[in-house]
Amino acid sequence: MKNETNPDVLIIGAGPAGSSAAAVLAEYGHNVTVLEREKFPRYHIGESLLPFTFQPLQRLGLIDKMRKSAFVKKYSVQFVSPSGRASQPFYFFDRYDKETVAQTWQVLRSEFDQMLMDNARAKGANIIEETTVKELIWEGNKVVGARAQTNGGDVKEYRAPITLDCTGKEAFTAVRNNWRVKDPYLNKIAVWTYYKGAQRDQGIEEGATTVAYVPEKGWFWYIPQHNDMISVGVVAEGKYLTRDGVKAPEAIFKREIEQNQWIKQHLAIGQSTGQYYLTSEYTHHSKHCGTNGLLLVGDAFAFLDPVFSSGVMLALKSGVTAGDLVHEALVKKDFSSAQFTEYGRYMREGVENMRKLVYAFYDPKFSFRELTNKYPDAVGSVTDCLSGDVNKDFSVLWKQIREFVPLPDDLPLGEPLLQS
Repeated sequence: MKNETNPDVLIIGAGPAGSSAAAVLAEYGHNVTVLEREKFPRYHIGESLLPFTFQPLQRLGLIDKMRKSAFVKKYSVQFVSPSGRASQPFYFFDRYDKETVAQTWQVLRSEFDQMLMDNARAKGANIIEETTVKELIWEGNKVVGARAQTNGGDVKEYRAPITLDCTGKEAFTAVRNNWRVKDPYLNKIAVWTYYKGAQRDQGIEEGATTVAYVPEKGWFWYIPQHNDMISVGVVAEGKYLTRDGVKAPEAIFKREIEQNQWIKQHLAIGQSTGQYYLTSEYTHHSKHCGTNGLLLVGDAFAFLDPVFSSGVMLALKSGVTAGDLVHEALVKKDFSSAQFTEYGRYMREGVENMRKLVYAFYDPKFSFRELTNKYPDAVGSVTDCLSGDVNKDFSVLWKQIREFVPLPDDLPLGEPLLQS
Protein backbone atom coordinates (compact mmCIF):
# COMPACT_ATOMS: atom_id res chain seq x y z
CA MET A 1 0.00 0.00 0.00
CA LYS A 2 1.21 3.50 -0.84
CA ASN A 3 2.40 5.69 1.99
CA GLU A 4 -0.14 8.55 2.15
CA THR A 5 1.81 10.71 4.58
CA ASN A 6 5.21 10.40 2.87
CA PRO A 7 4.45 10.56 -0.86
CA ASP A 8 6.76 11.58 -3.70
CA VAL A 9 4.52 14.61 -4.32
CA LEU A 10 2.07 16.41 -2.03
CA ILE A 11 -0.66 18.44 -3.77
CA ILE A 12 -2.89 20.90 -1.92
CA GLY A 13 -6.25 21.21 -3.66
CA ALA A 14 -8.06 18.85 -6.06
CA GLY A 15 -9.56 21.40 -8.45
CA PRO A 16 -8.58 21.47 -12.14
CA ALA A 17 -4.94 22.43 -11.44
CA GLY A 18 -4.41 19.89 -8.66
CA SER A 19 -6.24 17.00 -10.29
CA SER A 20 -4.51 17.48 -13.65
CA ALA A 21 -1.05 17.63 -12.06
CA ALA A 22 -1.91 14.59 -9.93
CA ALA A 23 -3.07 12.60 -12.97
CA VAL A 24 0.12 13.34 -14.93
CA LEU A 25 2.40 12.47 -12.02
CA ALA A 26 0.50 9.31 -11.09
CA GLU A 27 0.65 8.19 -14.71
CA TYR A 28 4.44 8.50 -14.52
CA GLY A 29 4.25 6.08 -11.58
CA HIS A 30 4.91 8.50 -8.74
CA ASN A 31 3.24 8.25 -5.34
CA VAL A 32 0.95 11.29 -5.18
CA THR A 33 -1.17 12.50 -2.25
CA VAL A 34 -3.76 15.23 -2.81
CA LEU A 35 -5.37 17.01 0.16
CA GLU A 36 -8.76 18.58 -0.62
CA ARG A 37 -10.70 20.71 1.86
CA GLU A 38 -14.14 20.04 0.34
CA LYS A 39 -16.16 16.92 -0.33
CA PHE A 40 -16.68 16.48 -4.06
CA PRO A 41 -18.86 17.10 -5.98
CA ARG A 42 -18.90 20.70 -4.84
CA TYR A 43 -20.13 23.98 -6.33
CA HIS A 44 -17.71 26.23 -8.22
CA ILE A 45 -18.06 29.14 -10.61
CA GLY A 46 -16.13 29.34 -13.90
CA GLU A 47 -18.05 27.22 -16.36
CA SER A 48 -17.06 28.24 -19.88
CA LEU A 49 -14.09 26.40 -21.38
CA LEU A 50 -11.79 27.92 -24.00
CA PRO A 51 -10.91 25.95 -27.15
CA PHE A 52 -7.31 25.50 -26.02
CA THR A 53 -8.36 23.42 -23.05
CA PHE A 54 -8.38 20.65 -25.68
CA GLN A 55 -4.64 19.95 -25.42
CA PRO A 56 -4.48 19.41 -21.63
CA LEU A 57 -7.75 17.45 -21.68
CA GLN A 58 -6.31 15.26 -24.44
CA ARG A 59 -3.14 14.75 -22.39
CA LEU A 60 -5.31 13.70 -19.46
CA GLY A 61 -7.20 11.20 -21.65
CA LEU A 62 -10.54 12.93 -21.18
CA ILE A 63 -11.61 14.02 -24.67
CA ASP A 64 -13.81 10.96 -25.27
CA LYS A 65 -15.51 11.44 -21.90
CA MET A 66 -16.09 15.11 -22.65
CA ARG A 67 -17.59 14.25 -26.05
CA LYS A 68 -19.92 11.69 -24.47
CA SER A 69 -20.91 13.98 -21.60
CA ALA A 70 -24.09 16.04 -21.29
CA PHE A 71 -22.05 19.28 -21.35
CA VAL A 72 -23.34 21.82 -23.87
CA LYS A 73 -21.12 22.22 -26.94
CA LYS A 74 -19.70 25.69 -27.45
CA TYR A 75 -18.74 26.78 -30.97
CA SER A 76 -18.59 30.54 -30.65
CA VAL A 77 -18.58 33.75 -28.64
CA GLN A 78 -20.70 36.82 -29.34
CA PHE A 79 -20.78 40.36 -27.98
CA VAL A 80 -23.99 42.34 -27.42
CA SER A 81 -24.46 46.10 -27.02
CA PRO A 82 -26.70 47.54 -24.27
CA SER A 83 -29.39 48.16 -26.92
CA GLY A 84 -29.50 44.41 -27.55
CA ARG A 85 -27.64 44.42 -30.89
CA ALA A 86 -25.51 41.28 -31.17
CA SER A 87 -22.24 40.99 -33.07
CA GLN A 88 -21.65 38.29 -35.62
CA PRO A 89 -20.60 35.18 -33.68
CA PHE A 90 -16.86 34.47 -33.57
CA TYR A 91 -16.76 30.84 -34.66
CA PHE A 92 -13.75 28.79 -33.56
CA PHE A 93 -14.01 26.56 -36.65
CA ASP A 94 -13.29 29.57 -38.89
CA ARG A 95 -9.77 29.44 -37.46
CA TYR A 96 -9.15 25.91 -36.18
CA ASP A 97 -9.27 22.25 -37.12
CA LYS A 98 -12.80 20.91 -36.64
CA GLU A 99 -11.54 17.73 -34.94
CA THR A 100 -9.69 19.52 -32.15
CA VAL A 101 -10.12 23.07 -30.86
CA ALA A 102 -12.94 24.23 -33.15
CA GLN A 103 -15.48 23.31 -30.48
CA THR A 104 -15.36 23.31 -26.70
CA TRP A 105 -17.88 22.98 -23.83
CA GLN A 106 -19.94 24.83 -21.26
CA VAL A 107 -19.54 22.75 -18.12
CA LEU A 108 -21.16 22.34 -14.74
CA ARG A 109 -18.08 22.64 -12.57
CA SER A 110 -19.31 20.21 -9.90
CA GLU A 111 -19.50 17.50 -12.59
CA PHE A 112 -16.41 18.59 -14.55
CA ASP A 113 -14.17 18.85 -11.49
CA GLN A 114 -15.43 15.46 -10.26
CA MET A 115 -14.47 14.01 -13.65
CA LEU A 116 -10.94 15.43 -13.28
CA MET A 117 -10.63 14.10 -9.72
CA ASP A 118 -11.92 10.65 -10.68
CA ASN A 119 -9.42 10.59 -13.55
CA ALA A 120 -6.52 11.33 -11.19
CA ARG A 121 -7.72 8.62 -8.80
CA ALA A 122 -8.05 6.12 -11.64
CA LYS A 123 -4.43 6.79 -12.60
CA GLY A 124 -3.31 6.06 -9.05
CA ALA A 125 -3.33 9.37 -7.16
CA ASN A 126 -4.44 9.18 -3.52
CA ILE A 127 -6.97 11.98 -2.94
CA ILE A 128 -8.04 12.71 0.64
CA GLU A 129 -11.13 14.91 0.86
CA GLU A 130 -12.42 17.01 3.76
CA THR A 131 -8.89 17.70 4.93
CA THR A 132 -7.75 21.29 5.44
CA VAL A 133 -4.11 22.29 5.15
CA LYS A 134 -3.18 24.60 8.03
CA GLU A 135 0.47 25.36 7.31
CA LEU A 136 3.44 24.43 5.19
CA ILE A 137 6.32 22.63 6.90
CA TRP A 138 9.65 24.38 6.38
CA GLU A 139 13.09 23.01 7.13
CA GLY A 140 15.55 25.84 6.71
CA ASN A 141 14.83 27.47 3.38
CA LYS A 142 12.82 24.67 1.81
CA VAL A 143 9.27 23.35 2.03
CA VAL A 144 9.10 19.68 3.02
CA GLY A 145 5.34 19.17 3.30
CA ALA A 146 2.28 20.44 5.16
CA ARG A 147 0.21 20.01 8.30
CA ALA A 148 -3.46 19.34 7.73
CA GLN A 149 -6.57 18.81 9.83
CA THR A 150 -9.42 16.39 9.17
CA ASN A 151 -13.08 17.30 9.73
CA GLY A 152 -12.83 15.28 12.93
CA GLY A 153 -10.08 17.55 14.24
CA ASP A 154 -7.11 15.18 13.82
CA VAL A 155 -3.89 16.87 12.69
CA LYS A 156 -1.47 15.00 10.44
CA GLU A 157 1.87 15.81 8.89
CA TYR A 158 2.41 15.02 5.22
CA ARG A 159 6.02 15.12 4.09
CA ALA A 160 7.24 15.12 0.50
CA PRO A 161 10.27 16.36 -1.42
CA ILE A 162 7.96 18.60 -3.49
CA THR A 163 4.64 20.27 -2.67
CA LEU A 164 2.26 21.82 -5.22
CA ASP A 165 -0.02 24.63 -4.07
CA CYS A 166 -3.21 24.24 -6.14
CA THR A 167 -5.49 26.07 -3.72
CA GLY A 168 -7.18 28.24 -6.34
CA LYS A 169 -8.25 31.81 -5.72
CA GLU A 170 -7.62 31.32 -1.99
CA ALA A 171 -3.90 31.28 -2.91
CA PHE A 172 -2.71 29.63 0.31
CA THR A 173 1.03 30.26 -0.10
CA ALA A 174 0.87 33.68 -1.74
CA VAL A 175 -1.40 35.08 0.98
CA ARG A 176 0.60 33.66 3.90
CA ASN A 177 3.99 34.72 2.51
CA ASN A 178 2.88 38.18 1.35
CA TRP A 179 3.53 37.21 -2.26
CA ARG A 180 0.04 38.16 -3.42
CA VAL A 181 -0.16 41.26 -5.62
CA LYS A 182 -3.34 42.95 -6.81
CA ASP A 183 -3.50 44.08 -10.40
CA PRO A 184 -3.18 47.86 -10.69
CA TYR A 185 -6.45 48.13 -12.64
CA LEU A 186 -8.42 44.91 -12.77
CA ASN A 187 -10.34 44.95 -9.51
CA LYS A 188 -13.96 44.22 -10.30
CA ILE A 189 -17.03 42.85 -8.51
CA ALA A 190 -19.20 40.04 -9.87
CA VAL A 191 -22.79 39.18 -8.97
CA TRP A 192 -24.32 36.06 -10.48
CA THR A 193 -27.12 33.52 -10.33
CA TYR A 194 -28.73 30.71 -12.34
CA TYR A 195 -31.92 30.64 -14.39
CA LYS A 196 -33.92 27.65 -15.54
CA GLY A 197 -35.77 27.76 -18.86
CA ALA A 198 -34.32 31.07 -20.06
CA GLN A 199 -34.07 31.70 -23.80
CA ARG A 200 -31.30 30.12 -25.86
CA ASP A 201 -30.29 31.05 -29.37
CA GLN A 202 -31.00 28.50 -32.05
CA GLY A 203 -28.89 25.87 -33.80
CA ILE A 204 -25.14 26.04 -33.46
CA GLU A 205 -25.46 29.23 -31.37
CA GLU A 206 -27.39 27.41 -28.65
CA GLY A 207 -24.21 26.91 -26.62
CA ALA A 208 -22.52 30.23 -27.40
CA THR A 209 -21.02 32.35 -24.65
CA THR A 210 -22.53 35.82 -24.78
CA VAL A 211 -20.77 38.89 -23.38
CA ALA A 212 -23.42 41.60 -23.05
CA TYR A 213 -22.35 45.13 -22.19
CA VAL A 214 -23.73 47.45 -19.54
CA PRO A 215 -22.57 51.07 -18.93
CA GLU A 216 -19.07 51.95 -17.74
CA LYS A 217 -17.47 48.90 -19.36
CA GLY A 218 -19.39 46.46 -17.25
CA TRP A 219 -20.69 43.25 -18.79
CA PHE A 220 -22.91 40.22 -18.32
CA TRP A 221 -21.90 36.66 -19.02
CA TYR A 222 -24.63 34.36 -20.34
CA ILE A 223 -23.58 30.71 -20.42
CA PRO A 224 -26.02 27.95 -21.44
CA GLN A 225 -25.60 24.71 -19.49
CA HIS A 226 -27.24 21.31 -19.63
CA ASN A 227 -30.42 20.53 -17.64
CA ASP A 228 -31.94 23.71 -19.14
CA MET A 229 -29.88 25.95 -16.86
CA ILE A 230 -28.21 29.27 -17.64
CA SER A 231 -25.30 30.73 -15.66
CA VAL A 232 -25.65 34.51 -15.80
CA GLY A 233 -23.70 37.20 -13.99
CA VAL A 234 -22.62 40.83 -14.17
CA VAL A 235 -19.07 42.14 -13.68
CA ALA A 236 -18.10 45.79 -13.21
CA GLU A 237 -16.33 48.25 -10.94
CA GLY A 238 -17.61 48.18 -7.40
CA LYS A 239 -18.49 51.87 -7.43
CA TYR A 240 -20.75 51.27 -10.44
CA LEU A 241 -22.54 48.18 -9.12
CA THR A 242 -23.04 49.60 -5.61
CA ARG A 243 -24.13 53.07 -6.77
CA ASP A 244 -26.97 54.74 -4.87
CA GLY A 245 -26.13 52.60 -1.85
CA VAL A 246 -27.45 49.37 -3.36
CA LYS A 247 -25.41 46.48 -1.93
CA ALA A 248 -27.68 43.41 -1.85
CA PRO A 249 -26.58 41.02 -4.63
CA GLU A 250 -30.15 40.31 -5.80
CA ALA A 251 -31.00 44.01 -6.00
CA ILE A 252 -27.79 44.75 -7.94
CA PHE A 253 -28.46 41.92 -10.37
CA LYS A 254 -32.11 42.81 -11.04
CA ARG A 255 -31.25 46.47 -11.60
CA GLU A 256 -28.49 45.61 -14.09
CA ILE A 257 -30.82 43.34 -16.12
CA GLU A 258 -32.55 46.57 -17.16
CA GLN A 259 -29.26 47.90 -18.57
CA ASN A 260 -29.07 45.38 -21.44
CA GLN A 261 -32.07 44.56 -23.61
CA TRP A 262 -30.70 41.22 -24.86
CA ILE A 263 -30.19 39.97 -21.30
CA LYS A 264 -33.61 41.27 -20.24
CA GLN A 265 -35.36 39.53 -23.13
CA HIS A 266 -33.48 36.24 -22.76
CA LEU A 267 -34.13 36.00 -19.02
CA ALA A 268 -37.78 37.07 -19.25
CA ILE A 269 -39.10 33.57 -19.98
CA GLY A 270 -36.85 31.91 -17.42
CA GLN A 271 -37.14 31.36 -13.70
CA SER A 272 -34.43 32.43 -11.28
CA THR A 273 -33.21 29.73 -8.91
CA GLY A 274 -33.25 32.39 -6.22
CA GLN A 275 -29.65 32.20 -5.00
CA TYR A 276 -27.33 35.11 -5.74
CA TYR A 277 -23.55 35.08 -5.35
CA LEU A 278 -21.04 37.92 -5.01
CA THR A 279 -17.28 38.06 -5.23
CA SER A 280 -14.87 40.96 -5.49
CA GLU A 281 -11.27 41.89 -6.34
CA TYR A 282 -10.92 39.35 -9.07
CA THR A 283 -7.41 39.68 -10.41
CA HIS A 284 -4.32 38.75 -8.42
CA HIS A 285 -0.80 37.55 -9.07
CA SER A 286 1.92 35.88 -7.01
CA LYS A 287 5.34 37.52 -6.85
CA HIS A 288 6.92 34.06 -7.12
CA CYS A 289 5.97 30.78 -8.79
CA GLY A 290 7.56 28.83 -5.95
CA THR A 291 10.71 28.19 -3.99
CA ASN A 292 12.77 25.21 -2.85
CA GLY A 293 10.39 22.25 -2.63
CA LEU A 294 7.30 24.28 -3.55
CA LEU A 295 5.51 25.16 -6.80
CA LEU A 296 2.36 27.27 -7.31
CA VAL A 297 -0.12 26.05 -9.93
CA GLY A 298 -3.34 27.45 -11.44
CA ASP A 299 -5.18 30.29 -9.70
CA ALA A 300 -2.81 29.98 -6.73
CA PHE A 301 -0.17 31.45 -9.07
CA ALA A 302 -2.29 33.98 -10.97
CA PHE A 303 -5.96 34.69 -11.65
CA LEU A 304 -7.23 37.08 -14.30
CA ASP A 305 -10.52 38.90 -14.64
CA PRO A 306 -13.02 36.36 -16.01
CA VAL A 307 -14.15 38.29 -19.11
CA PHE A 308 -12.42 35.88 -21.50
CA SER A 309 -12.94 32.71 -19.39
CA SER A 310 -9.22 31.98 -19.10
CA GLY A 311 -9.24 30.48 -15.58
CA VAL A 312 -9.86 26.78 -16.24
CA MET A 313 -7.63 26.79 -19.33
CA LEU A 314 -4.71 28.27 -17.38
CA ALA A 315 -5.35 25.88 -14.47
CA LEU A 316 -5.32 22.78 -16.70
CA LYS A 317 -2.36 24.02 -18.72
CA SER A 318 -0.30 24.84 -15.65
CA GLY A 319 -1.32 21.54 -13.99
CA VAL A 320 -0.14 19.43 -16.91
CA THR A 321 3.01 21.55 -17.34
CA ALA A 322 3.78 21.29 -13.61
CA GLY A 323 3.24 17.53 -13.72
CA ASP A 324 5.90 17.12 -16.40
CA LEU A 325 8.27 19.53 -14.64
CA VAL A 326 7.94 17.82 -11.25
CA HIS A 327 8.48 14.42 -12.87
CA GLU A 328 11.82 15.73 -14.19
CA ALA A 329 12.68 17.08 -10.73
CA LEU A 330 11.89 13.69 -9.17
CA VAL A 331 14.08 11.90 -11.71
CA LYS A 332 16.96 14.31 -11.03
CA LYS A 333 16.17 14.48 -7.28
CA ASP A 334 16.58 18.25 -7.55
CA PHE A 335 13.77 20.33 -6.06
CA SER A 336 15.63 23.63 -5.84
CA SER A 337 13.81 26.78 -6.88
CA ALA A 338 16.05 27.23 -9.95
CA GLN A 339 14.26 24.23 -11.50
CA PHE A 340 11.09 26.31 -11.73
CA THR A 341 12.44 29.40 -13.54
CA GLU A 342 11.27 28.40 -17.02
CA TYR A 343 7.85 27.32 -15.69
CA GLY A 344 7.35 30.76 -14.11
CA ARG A 345 8.40 32.51 -17.32
CA TYR A 346 6.16 30.33 -19.48
CA MET A 347 3.05 30.73 -17.34
CA ARG A 348 3.56 34.48 -16.92
CA GLU A 349 3.93 34.88 -20.69
CA GLY A 350 0.46 33.40 -21.19
CA VAL A 351 -1.04 35.43 -18.35
CA GLU A 352 0.51 38.68 -19.61
CA ASN A 353 -0.74 38.17 -23.16
CA MET A 354 -4.30 37.54 -21.98
CA ARG A 355 -3.96 40.40 -19.48
CA LYS A 356 -3.17 42.90 -22.24
CA LEU A 357 -6.30 41.93 -24.13
CA VAL A 358 -8.36 42.26 -20.94
CA TYR A 359 -6.95 45.76 -20.37
CA ALA A 360 -7.89 46.73 -23.93
CA PHE A 361 -11.41 45.37 -23.43
CA TYR A 362 -11.98 47.55 -20.37
CA ASP A 363 -10.66 50.75 -21.95
CA PRO A 364 -13.66 52.91 -22.94
CA LYS A 365 -11.81 54.10 -26.05
CA PHE A 366 -11.18 50.60 -27.41
CA SER A 367 -13.31 48.75 -29.95
CA PHE A 368 -12.50 45.36 -31.47
CA ARG A 369 -14.44 46.45 -34.55
CA GLU A 370 -12.29 49.57 -35.06
CA LEU A 371 -9.13 47.51 -34.58
CA THR A 372 -10.08 44.86 -37.12
CA ASN A 373 -11.44 47.43 -39.60
CA LYS A 374 -8.02 49.08 -39.69
CA TYR A 375 -6.03 45.83 -39.37
CA PRO A 376 -7.99 42.88 -40.80
CA ASP A 377 -5.03 40.61 -40.04
CA ALA A 378 -5.58 41.29 -36.32
CA VAL A 379 -8.68 39.05 -36.37
CA GLY A 380 -6.56 35.89 -36.34
CA SER A 381 -4.32 37.06 -33.51
CA VAL A 382 -7.26 38.24 -31.39
CA THR A 383 -9.03 34.92 -31.98
CA ASP A 384 -5.91 32.99 -30.96
CA CYS A 385 -5.54 34.90 -27.71
CA LEU A 386 -9.27 34.71 -26.90
CA SER A 387 -9.20 30.97 -27.61
CA GLY A 388 -6.37 30.38 -25.13
CA ASP A 389 -3.43 30.00 -27.53
CA VAL A 390 -1.57 32.46 -25.36
CA ASN A 391 2.08 31.36 -25.48
CA LYS A 392 3.12 32.96 -28.74
CA ASP A 393 4.46 36.24 -30.06
CA PHE A 394 1.67 38.84 -30.16
CA SER A 395 4.00 41.85 -30.49
CA VAL A 396 2.43 42.95 -33.80
CA LEU A 397 -1.06 42.83 -32.27
CA TRP A 398 0.02 44.85 -29.23
CA LYS A 399 1.60 47.47 -31.50
CA GLN A 400 -1.66 47.70 -33.45
CA ILE A 401 -3.81 48.00 -30.31
CA ARG A 402 -1.49 50.65 -28.83
CA GLU A 403 -2.47 52.94 -31.70
CA PHE A 404 -5.92 53.04 -30.08
CA VAL A 405 -5.31 52.66 -26.34
CA PRO A 406 -2.37 52.18 -23.96
CA LEU A 407 -1.52 48.67 -22.81
CA PRO A 408 0.24 47.68 -19.57
CA ASP A 409 3.84 46.60 -19.36
CA ASP A 410 4.45 43.07 -18.17
CA LEU A 411 4.44 42.80 -14.39
CA PRO A 412 7.91 41.82 -13.06
CA LEU A 413 6.53 38.73 -11.33
CA GLY A 414 6.59 34.97 -11.45
CA GLU A 415 10.21 34.01 -10.96
CA PRO A 416 10.88 31.48 -8.19
CA LEU A 417 12.20 32.78 -4.88
CA LEU A 418 15.82 31.71 -5.09
CA GLN A 419 17.21 30.61 -1.73
CA SER A 420 20.56 28.91 -1.44
